[in-house]
Amino acid sequence: MKKNLSFLLGAALLGLSLVNSASAQTAPAAAPATRATSRVIEDGGTGPYKAIALQESSLATHTVFRPQDLSSFGPNKKLPIIAWGNGACANSPWEHVNFLSEVASNGFLVVAIGPLPLAGEKGSGRSQSTQLTDAIDWAIAQNGDKKSPLYNKIDITKIAVSGMSCGGLQTLEMAPDKRVTTAVIYNSGLFVVRGSGVGGMPDLPKEHLKKLHTPTLYVLGGEKDIAYANGMDDFKNINHVPVFVANMDVGHGGTYGQPHGGEFAKVATAWYKWQLKGDKEAAKWFTGNPPGLAADKNWKVDKKNMP
Repeated sequence: MKKNLSFLLGAALLGLSLVNSASAQTAPAAAPATRATSRVIEDGGTGPYKAIALQESSLATHTVFRPQDLSSFGPNKKLPIIAWGNGACANSPWEHVNFLSEVASNGFLVVAIGPLPLAGEKGSGRSQSTQLTDAIDWAIAQNGDKKSPLYNKIDITKIAVSGMSCGGLQTLEMAPDKRVTTAVIYNSGLFVVRGSGVGGMPDLPKEHLKKLHTPTLYVLGGEKDIAYANGMDDFKNINHVPVFVANMDVGHGGTYGQPHGGEFAKVATAWYKWQLKGDKEAAKWFTGNPPGLAADKNWKVDKKNMP
């Protein structure tokens, strides 16, 4: 009798446990937090095409900055490609979103290393130089993908590699890619003293500069910029391709975080317009003796192998 009573009690407890378990399984689960896949930075930029920052499912490792409305672009008016590397080898463009959005608003497809940062988020992780190549490969693939909103809207013959600080070193490492048509190095330059970099920064010899094959722009923060000596030494050593250096006395941090990317964004946009779109007015900033940018008291400039 005791055994039967014990068996019945055990069965009842087991049944109660199964009911509770089933209830737990059928109870509605809390909805997972949904991460934003797009974001308008500031007011979308001051250019003619208001920009948006996107997290594309086909390139979750990067953030895409481009015009919100793509209807203006097609076979006769395409978006040049700009691949971007971040300062501190960061796997997030959080420090540069104002700057990158501003550039994109002038009709460029900017593909920056690192996932889309939320407002106020600094991102995490470290980047690799090869992610610049990933950005270029993705953009070229999108141009040929009939399912992509960017299908036949990208100029795959006009490609810039660009980056700030560590991202500038990554830019120099990948600039020999034959698909690249211009390189822009911000607050950076190959180390005069090898081995003085930190955190996995590319440590290339100055001889690497001979591999550059495109017009090249250096944008530096003046003598207060910790990369000033490195960048100016690069300029001194580049003698085989057109090269322009512009210095503004703002230090290593540049003006990226200022509204619409500040003065750095203006110079960058003019260079991209000239090099990637053939804009003759923009070219005047860098051509002539002295070049147009020299008239701006904010900047000190120099150039070689350029008209």
